Amino acid sequence: MSKAVGGAVTRNKVKRRLRHLMRDRLDRLPRGSLLVVRANPPAASARFELLAAELDSALERLLRRRESSTGGQK
Repeated sequence: MSKAVGGAVTRNKVKRRLRHLMRDRLDRLPRGSLLVVRANPPAASARFELLAAELDSALERLLRRRESSTGGQK
């Protein structure tokens, strides 16, 4: 995680929050997927609910893009 997100304590806090959020969303990804979640500086001050909403939005875009590129095949 980039130092632009904040100091070590802040980066670790954001990392723990994102890990927790992703744990509940892993079943939405196709088996064998590799996903990198990158935190931007605003993540340091974002409320948990906002991080969850932004992550859900990003996952939806990713899954829609994948669905359209595979022609609906999984």
